[in-house]
Amino acid sequence: MPPLPSTRLSFPLNSPLFYILPSTSLFPNLIITTTTNKNKILIPTMSFSSSASSPSPSSISNPKEPEHPRDPEDQELLLQQVLKYHNQTKHHFTKYARGPHGLDWANQPNPFRRYVSARLLSLLHFPTENQNPNSSSTQDPLYSSLFLNLPPPKPISKSTISQFFYDSLALSAWKTTGFSTWSLRVNPSSGNLHPTEAYIISPPIESLSDSSFVAHYAPKEHALELRAEIPSWVFTNFLPKDSFLIGLSSIFWREAWKYGERAFRYCNHDVGHAIAAVSMAAAGLGWDVKLLDGLGYEDLEKLMGLEVFPKFQIPSRPVKGRFPEMEFEHPDCILVVFPNGAGEFDVNYKQLSLAISEFSKLEWKGKPNLLSKEHICWDIIYRTAEAVKKEIILGNTFLVDPFQSSGICSEGSYKGFTAREVVRKRRSAVDMDGVTAMDRNTFYQILLHCLPSGSRNGGKQKKPLALPFRGLPWDAEVHAALFVHRVEGLPQGLYFLVRNEDHLDKLKKSMRSGFKWVKPEGCPENLPLYELDRTDCRTLAERLSCHQ
Repeated sequence: MPPLPSTRLSFPLNSPLFYILPSTSLFPNLIITTTTNKNKILIPTMSFSSSASSPSPSSISNPKEPEHPRDPEDQELLLQQVLKYHNQTKHHFTKYARGPHGLDWANQPNPFRRYVSARLLSLLHFPTENQNPNSSSTQDPLYSSLFLNLPPPKPISKSTISQFFYDSLALSAWKTTGFSTWSLRVNPSSGNLHPTEAYIISPPIESLSDSSFVAHYAPKEHALELRAEIPSWVFTNFLPKDSFLIGLSSIFWREAWKYGERAFRYCNHDVGHAIAAVSMAAAGLGWDVKLLDGLGYEDLEKLMGLEVFPKFQIPSRPVKGRFPEMEFEHPDCILVVFPNGAGEFDVNYKQLSLAISEFSKLEWKGKPNLLSKEHICWDIIYRTAEAVKKEIILGNTFLVDPFQSSGICSEGSYKGFTAREVVRKRRSAVDMDGVTAMDRNTFYQILLHCLPSGSRNGGKQKKPLALPFRGLPWDAEVHAALFVHRVEGLPQGLYFLVRNEDHLDKLKKSMRSGFKWVKPEGCPENLPLYELDRTDCRTLAERLSCHQ
């Protein structure tokens, strides 16, 4: 069954538009509201994609309005489309959101996008098993150390780019059951369907390309498909020295095949996973990551060469048939990867956008492969994707906040594993046996790594300064309501992790007045975790999770 619904748009708390948990003995009905009421629990949400976001003032100085602001009435219509999607694609206790009544295995989408006839640039493999103790792999930083400080940056080379992709978006294992074989990847994905595609826009790299280039990453082959050669001034004029870009896009059909209308939710969800995976792999090489949030939808489309896909005519209702144009890629975001310690640098978005407009004139190589023979088009997905297309937002200096370490309360949890061993090791819900308990300090350690601002010595949680969130340019807008079942030394019940402490007072006023809001026993001082109610939540958690 699919997980609980979640929305992906960003709304500032001073004009709240919140997602409310389903009706239970603890929470009221699942609705969207702009009011505050002591009987309602309100959880703000955010977007990792190319839809609207709220940049942190310290991320982009002198922020401005979009270059061509939309008419207020048009903006309202677009927002209404998004809210319609949010409401129409909710699960309810009496019915699920609309989707296929079964899985059409004959038309399961190919999980691997390829560009036919594009030149394939093989990358190096960096296995973490059976390593020679005298090899350079023993110099890989420990997982726990990455949350304290970044190692010295390594130069861009075929070797480091290979390791970067191998530790972020590559295959991590193959599984076989009976006659079925499928792959797993380093970056998690809803239903293991992997709608997210990745592109690199890079200066010349010895043994890969003598020219600056755009390439698509092919995870099955662990190789780059060369799509186009580009002018070198893209990097010398607009980006910091020794940097490159990573573009992420989504193929909605891969998720819609299984989840129907809810696919747009899961695609945004998976983009977030990919950003985190890229950030962790970059950190292991001493690189930092920031999302270039000022670029618009059309900039991203040109930069990644996604204009190769034919325009899709959206039908008026869900229909089944042969729609190869449905397999287009929706550009989500562009990340700049650069040596840590760069400080600040100028990103003139208007000039960069003008330069990117010339990419339409490049000679793009390769034709995208067909993923399925037949499709089901859930029209509301594509109408909503149209509604959230973002225009360029102009800004001046791009500031990179200093790295902030995360709190450590249980170093023994990591057992000396390197970062590469941890990110490439598969975690499986199959291991959740309903019996095994977690140590309290391990639980606290997990939550410390969920904080955007790290361990700030009395500072509030708000800005994304720590791994894996520091690539995001806006303040934290997502909090976590937690059902605790089996944590040794922690009573069963409902807990709440506040990830932006400016929201604390409004969150308290928005929830039931009977909640305790007390710090649990042994909780680190810099962890804003609160016990709300002591009770056995297992039945409630099962109901809210579609009876899983």
